[in-house]
Amino acid sequence: MTRRNGLALAAALAGTLTLPLGAHAQDAAFSGGTIKLGILNDQSGTYAEFGGRSSVEAAKMAVEDFGGKLNNIPIEILNADHQNKPDIASSIARQWYDRDGVDAIMDLTTSSVALAVQGLSKDKKKITMVTGAATSELTGKQCTPYGFHWAYDTRALAVGTGGALVQQGGDTWFFLTADYAFGYSLEEETSRYVKSKGGKVVGAVRHPLAAQDYSSFLLQAQGSGAKVIGLANAGNDTANTIKQASEFGISEGNQRLAALLFTLAEVHGLGLKVAQGLTLTEGWYWDLNDETRAFGQRFMKRTGKMPNMVHMGTYSAVLQYLKAVKAAGTDETEAVTKQLHALPVDDVFARGGKVLPNGRMVHDMYLFEVKKPAESKSEWDLYKHLATIPGAEAFAKAEESGCPMTMR
Repeated sequence: MTRRNGLALAAALAGTLTLPLGAHAQDAAFSGGTIKLGILNDQSGTYAEFGGRSSVEAAKMAVEDFGGKLNNIPIEILNADHQNKPDIASSIARQWYDRDGVDAIMDLTTSSVALAVQGLSKDKKKITMVTGAATSELTGKQCTPYGFHWAYDTRALAVGTGGALVQQGGDTWFFLTADYAFGYSLEEETSRYVKSKGGKVVGAVRHPLAAQDYSSFLLQAQGSGAKVIGLANAGNDTANTIKQASEFGISEGNQRLAALLFTLAEVHGLGLKVAQGLTLTEGWYWDLNDETRAFGQRFMKRTGKMPNMVHMGTYSAVLQYLKAVKAAGTDETEAVTKQLHALPVDDVFARGGKVLPNGRMVHDMYLFEVKKPAESKSEWDLYKHLATIPGAEAFAKAEESGCPMTMR
């Protein structure tokens, strides 16, 4: 008898005294007698504040808001630090699937990690719901039947921040790009959008993930004469780039910095004195309405911070997965996948969201400007809402994504 079968049998036997009539049939529909979800992300490196332990708390909040159980079937959240390394992430995911009976994995910060785990999950016929990685390739050329992209992607960031700055006269761009899949995708998407609006890309330079010194890259950007320096990086990389650009006086000249992926967590860490005036795109903000403010306060009590779009995307993905399992009456992958495509997304993160055939969840995005210190009324009062970008405009249509599943 395998360990998993032994655990399932023990759970079934233990339940005979307490579960209602029909519970054994319910157990049979759930592998291992437990619904297990994994939150796999960076908890110690460049993107630790971007998602990290706060995404784990967001997942736990989703389970609690769902009710903690499904028809008396317990729901368990596992988590691990992939250290931004695809091989480590794949090893953890394989162990979760093969040994621990995990049904689905969420977050997956870092595009190279997300692509690797999504590929493994396709082979294992397991569901991934990416909330922390950006590359649109996840629902493009490398889409899979069981892969979903939830919070944002490089195209939405390009349309939001890139589009806004071009409209404001920023028609020449130089990119400072993280040297891996995410950076390439963000530079490519933004370049395409800038050019489509009549702008021009005059050059680019690439830096390693988690670099310490950006001076040589910034000097190249400064020397290019471009009106906009597009930061195709994220997390601490973006924060450190902005700090050093401020020290060089770049933002005081005729060049503007475009933080193409920058969230509330990084803005808070950087401080308004340095971050003020930045234009950025997020999929959520705690101060949009009464509902978001109430959730933000709940999250604050648990974590000591307000959530960003990655944390909220993880909350939404976990909650929607559980809704899909409930609708399917099983955690069997094909049945749950069908429900994930069919069910509307309606929660505190996304209102009126829908999932396209390629797995892209479409929802509104928001364009913000970081406030000046004098404009802020409290520690987390950091954004001015400039515009709402409708989901149909922010995200590519499935047939335009390059996903082979939509081109049959």
